[in-house]
This record gives sequence, C-alpha cells and structure tokens, in this order.
Amino acid sequence: MPTLRFHTGPDLVFEHRLKPGRTTIGRADTSDIALPDETISRTHCIVQGRRDEWTLVDRSRHGLRVDGARVDGRCALVDGSVIDLGSWRVVVALAERDSPPTAAAAPDQGHEIVHGVVEGRVVAERAVLVVASGPDAGRRVVLDRARAGVGAPGSRVGLSDPSLVTDHVFLRVARGRVMVEPGHGATFHDGVRVRDITPLHGDEDFRVGQTTLRVERRVTEETPTAEGFGELVGEAPVMQRLFGQLRRMAGHHYTVLVIGPSGTGKELIAKGIHDHSARADGPFIAMNCGAISETLFESELFGHEKGAFTGADRRRDGAFQEADGGTLFLDEVGELPEAAQAKLLRALETGEVRRVGSTRVSTPDVRIVAATNRDLPQEVAAGNFREDLFFRLAVLAVAVPPLRERLEDLPGLCVHLCHALDPSAYVTAEAMDVLRRHLWPGNVRELRNVLTRAYVLGGPRIGSDALSFHQIPKSGGSPVVVDVKGGLDGQERAFIQTVLARHAENRSAAARELGIARSTLHYKMRRLGLT
Repeated sequence: MPTLRFHTGPDLVFEHRLKPGRTTIGRADTSDIALPDETISRTHCIVQGRRDEWTLVDRSRHGLRVDGARVDGRCALVDGSVIDLGSWRVVVALAERDSPPTAAAAPDQGHEIVHGVVEGRVVAERAVLVVASGPDAGRRVVLDRARAGVGAPGSRVGLSDPSLVTDHVFLRVARGRVMVEPGHGATFHDGVRVRDITPLHGDEDFRVGQTTLRVERRVTEETPTAEGFGELVGEAPVMQRLFGQLRRMAGHHYTVLVIGPSGTGKELIAKGIHDHSARADGPFIAMNCGAISETLFESELFGHEKGAFTGADRRRDGAFQEADGGTLFLDEVGELPEAAQAKLLRALETGEVRRVGSTRVSTPDVRIVAATNRDLPQEVAAGNFREDLFFRLAVLAVAVPPLRERLEDLPGLCVHLCHALDPSAYVTAEAMDVLRRHLWPGNVRELRNVLTRAYVLGGPRIGSDALSFHQIPKSGGSPVVVDVKGGLDGQERAFIQTVLARHAENRSAAARELGIARSTLHYKMRRLGLT
C-alpha cells in the first residue's frame, strides 16, 4: 500500500499508510496527520487520489515545496516525491505492494435475506426445507448454502427415502429465493417434471421419489458479537456488538450506511467490510463526496469521454468503473448537493452508469458502503437530503459511538496506536488518567494525533507532561450519532405508504423501487403496522 514517510533531519520518525480518497496534513488534531510544528498551518495540505494517481493540494498560508519546486495550488505526486513541510520532510512511496486483507473473507451469505438491524439485533430470514411426507416426514433443514443437493445419503441434505439417488435434486438459494434445479433423478412440481431451473413460491410442494418437500421461511433475530473487525479494536460491549453486526453484513452484497462522528473510523469500517467479503480480491475505491465540486461530481463518479468538457484530454474511468467487482466507499455522502443526489440515486436504482459525453451505458458490479457524520434522518426531514436516496443507502445501517462513550477502550487503543508508531512506545499510568478525563471531540483520530505528537516531541515513553490537546472547532454538520432505526419508524412508514400508493399497492413493484427484497418489504410492513 502507498505510504507517506515522515522525517525530521535524517531520521525516519513514522510512516502513514496512504488510503484511497483524501488525507489531510496539518497542525490541528482535526487533520488525518497532525504534525507538531508552529510553521505548519492548521490544515496545511491534502493528499488525494486512488491507485497510482495522487495529487497534492496546498491549503497553507506558508506554502510548500515538492522536489524543491514551490507548489502553485496543486501538483501531481510520483513515487519518490519529497514534500517539504516546515521542519518535516515527507517521502512519498507509491511503489509498494498492496497489504493483504485484514481478515479472511467471510463465506457468501446470499442464501439469506437481512432485513436490517433493529435495536442492535440483526434480523435475518432464511429458507427452511420441510419434509411434508415420506420416510423423513417432519424433518426441517435450514438451507445455508447457495446450492445444495438433496437426495440419498451423500447429498448435502441426505434423506432415507430408498427411491432417491445422490443429489436427486439441487436447490439454489439467492437472496432468500429458492429455485429447484434438476439433479440426477426425477423431480415433479405441480404434477409436471422439472426440466429447467424453476422458482418456488410461497409454500409450494415438490416431489422426489416417495417424498414431498416444501420450503418455508424463518425469521430470526440475533445479537452477534466479535472481538475485532478489520483494523478496528475495542473491548467495550457496544463496539463488540458493532463488530459482530459488521461481520454479518460483510457476507452480503447489500448497501451499508455508516453514521458516526468524524474520527471514529468509518473508512476503516468500509475497508473491513470489503476485506471480510467475497469481494476482498476486487478493488476498494474511496470517494470523498464532500471534496468534489458539483460540476465534477458526475465525471468523478461515472467517468468521461475525451473532449466531453474543457480539460477532458483523455477518456477516464469514474469511481463506479474502477470499483467493478469490488467495493465503492462514498464518504461524507451527506454533503452531496441535490443534483448529485439525483444522479447517484438513478445509478443505484438502475445499476447503469454512463460516462459524461457518451451514449453507451455499462453495469459495473459494485457494492456501495456510504458514510456520513450528519444526522441524515434530520436532513431528510429538513428537505436537505432525498428520502428515497436515504432508504436506498440505509438498506443496512449502523451507528458508530464516539470515543467518549467507550472510554474503556482507551488502553487497548493506546497500545494499538503506539505500536504503529514504535514497538517500544507506551503510555504511562499517569498519562492514561489524563487521557480518560479528556472529552475527545475528535475521537480516535484525535487520540492518534495526540499520541503521535507526544511521541515525536518526547520519545517512546509517553508521560502526562508530553500530552497536549488542541481545541477542535465544531463543524457545520451534526456530529451526533443517531439511532438510525429507532428514530425512523414514522418516516419509514410514511415513505413505504407513499411508494405502495404510487404502485397501486403492488408490493413487488414497491420492493423494486425501494431496492429491497419483497419479503423484506413484508417484514417492514408487519413491524410498522401496515398489514
């Protein structure tokens, strides 16, 4: 993975892994990298880009130099570029091998439908194979694979019916929908032999040998927990429940919305979802929606053709094309202007994208993970964010708590962050007491910058006298973590009623517009009292 290597004089002080998207460097603790140097502006510069295309943007009052030349606004970075920032020398290392995923990919969970997260519980629906008659009458088997053979012993689902052969029939399960696939024996549905893949609808029977089978639905609620997720660590119960939810979500292809204050690690969550998913071998593309002008948004998202507008000197892929087969992370999605929201919604609804200046459409296979520090339900209520786009993005939604609400994680986080600086770095007991009394408006990002500053100025032993805190100004967006489900019932009920009315109560059409499975719509209607 590309890195920025920070030197003072001849010494390498620390390295920072450069992630796709935008990395801010400055003196303030709101920066992604805070450097203790009074000659550096609060936000001195921004490194932005993805893959092998990186740019440095000057935001300072003092200016900066790259490879000895003064930067005029922005400049391209290449492997080996040297950035002079006050007393710091930053070496750009782009020709690095990508780091491996942070965890083994979870098995694809396409056999189930996740209806959402309600009060910390993951609500999921699975298909259950029921033996209605025959030697195994009454037996029930959860279909936990995308494809399972049913038949004599030796099949994935073995039955004692002597008239069956191994893999007599196959059952395919995709997003909870069950289909019968011909196997090595005869299968009958509605008295007709099945010769092609045939979908099963509500409690329909099919027969193999002397056995009659049907598929039923079972909705379960669980509260999964995990000790970690990707590069995230935490011992607080609220975080271990969050890690468990994220692991369950990673095995799916649903859109995920992460809501939480700045500095809580929302991009690490998105990267963890990617690394834990079946898409881990595909690209992970990050796009900061708050850093792109409205005029360039469509080009950045969908790409453009050569000559499509002034400055388009070559054809270029957008984020959707680059993320084909992988994950597209839309950070600060709450900052999108109205016109950009409409264009993003259309792409999510149709799955089609078109380069600016082209008449041809493509359908890249992309999973969306979006994040915001804004209270999006409040933004929807105020008319600042499209309601239909919100529900498209919040198919699965999680809230990340601020650091001040999980101070029991401070010791573990300090160990983790200090080790990244120097394996010998540590925080003394007195310093830990000081850290516990701080309110952490900048969350884990602020903690990392406080420890980095203390290490740079005082060495690996971080005592209370080495700690210093900067005042972090309030941003325009609300940093309050909201209950993304509990506070939305009224809005969700009204929105679903509107969509149903638009489609004359046709639930299949309404589910398609909402971007959810029909059974998920049924579940939501039952939960919201609409049936």
